[in-house]
Amino acid sequence: MAVGLSNGRHAADEEARAEVDVLNSRLEKTTQLTKKIQACLGRLEATGKSVRDVSGPLTGETKRLQVLGNNIEAVVAAIERLRQPADSKNDEEAIIRQGPEKAGLSNYLNSIKRLNKALENMRSSNLRANQQTMADLQRLIKSGNTQLENSFDKMLRGETPRSIEPLQYTTKNTPFPLLSQDKISRLSLMNSYVSGNSLSENPLIKIYADVRAQYLSQTLINLAYASVNTAKKKSPDAIYRAGTNGIGMYAQAMEGLFVAEYDNICNIFMRQDWGPAFQMTCQAPLAELARTIRELNNHIKAHLNTDCYLAYEVIEIMSNLSNNIEERTGELKATLAAALKPVRETGKSSLAELLEDTKRKVGVMQALPADGSPVPVISETMQRLQTMVDFLRPISSIMISLGDGGWKSGAAANTSMDGIPSLASFDIGADGKEIFAHYCTDTIDVLMSALEQKARVLLKGKSVWGVFLANSVTIVERMVRDSDLKPLLEGRLSNLEVWRKKAKSYYSDASRDVSMHLLDTIHTNRSQRPASGSSESTSILKGLSSKDKDNIKSKFQLFNASFDELVARHKTFSMEKEVRQMFAKDVQQMLEPLYNRFWDRYHEIDKGKGKYAKYDKSSIAAVFLSLY
Repeated sequence: MAVGLSNGRHAADEEARAEVDVLNSRLEKTTQLTKKIQACLGRLEATGKSVRDVSGPLTGETKRLQVLGNNIEAVVAAIERLRQPADSKNDEEAIIRQGPEKAGLSNYLNSIKRLNKALENMRSSNLRANQQTMADLQRLIKSGNTQLENSFDKMLRGETPRSIEPLQYTTKNTPFPLLSQDKISRLSLMNSYVSGNSLSENPLIKIYADVRAQYLSQTLINLAYASVNTAKKKSPDAIYRAGTNGIGMYAQAMEGLFVAEYDNICNIFMRQDWGPAFQMTCQAPLAELARTIRELNNHIKAHLNTDCYLAYEVIEIMSNLSNNIEERTGELKATLAAALKPVRETGKSSLAELLEDTKRKVGVMQALPADGSPVPVISETMQRLQTMVDFLRPISSIMISLGDGGWKSGAAANTSMDGIPSLASFDIGADGKEIFAHYCTDTIDVLMSALEQKARVLLKGKSVWGVFLANSVTIVERMVRDSDLKPLLEGRLSNLEVWRKKAKSYYSDASRDVSMHLLDTIHTNRSQRPASGSSESTSILKGLSSKDKDNIKSKFQLFNASFDELVARHKTFSMEKEVRQMFAKDVQQMLEPLYNRFWDRYHEIDKGKGKYAKYDKSSIAAVFLSLY
């Protein structure tokens, strides 16, 4: 049994060794095969590297050849594009030669645009072979632009009359004519091209300004002449009246024309060109306006006393013109202000000049009326102030510019040379009417002072001084009260009351002299004084000595003489009604109470014969009444 098991194990071992040998044999073969594969991979890697070393340069060269090919194709395409303008030059030249009218404006403009584009492309290429073609294109473009400008000029001139009659529009208050819509469309189309291709200033602006400025100037020229001619005086003493000069119609026509012209410009030119085109177009008519104003200014300065009001009117009219045009266009304010400056300066200086003229007129008087009647300079001065009220708006602006009191001597130092008020004289809250009222009161005060000084030199006696001054005050007061000066000067004439009191003081000086004869210093026994009346006079006289009685008789005689002289002189004076009544009342109030007292005490001095007591109470009252 054991032998059998041993044999079985030996057989199993043999079989296992046989299998191991087979496996070892296969493993050996696999190892050999792996080595062969590795050797093959090594050789393949070496071969691949050789291939890469060879193919790398070939690939780079291929890419460079592709780029070169693309560049050549682009150059060929560019050459083709550059050849197109040269090929189409003859076609464009034919259109340019026809001009805008024959070729049609849109077609013509498109042709010039194509030429400009072609020239731009050639310049960017910078090929020497294109130089001749570029020169030809430049010549064609220049010719095209010149013809376009000429066409603009021709069309504009054809639409612009030499002049029109402005009064047909101003008198009817109708707008001035504009360019036709068809022409505006064509002119605007031309300008759109030119303004977009102009390297400097738009040449069409100058063309437009030259053509339209002639039309504006010729339309306004007769009104400019009329403004100067209507200023000429038929009578040297005639005072200028508002609205009699042609400057108002001139300004109205200018405003209408300028506003219409601005509308034309806005419809034709680009926005940035509106201002320059409008300024240039209006330059010639504005120069004529400035010349006209200078001529008017020379006339005003030569007749300042009577025509200073024309200066005020011109200031108002031109200021309104400037404001209206600026409101509609935003332009010309500085130009119009420069044109107005001469008259404005004359208007400002006239205020001080007129005050000095008032002094001069009074100062050169060689005589004054001996009866105290007023002199013409009073009414002339007040008429001047009354007339100024008609021009209150421009005068108010002048007053604000000068400042309160700026018309006085030396006040000009507060104003700069160009007429603009300095900070020293400028009052933010200034009221032109208030300042003008102050000017009026200053004028009245200057007038009254000058008249008083002249009266003291030329007239004899305080009574006539008083009459003369009182008459002057009354006329001034009346001319204020009966005119538009009243609301301006109401409550501001306190100085006149000062002059009235001074006149009354002068005139009452004679009454005081007369009253001295009615003052007595005779004392009687008070316990024996009877009641007033006839018995009082008799009783008082009984107590007087002969010397006292003679003194009373002398006082009566002196009073009678001086009183009769005062009454006679009062009646010889030339007095305004108010003045006569005022002085009569003053004389009566001063003398009648004194005389009645004196008469009550001493009238029995001549026992009713009237030798000394010439007037009784009733008769002297009648005399006082006659003074009125």
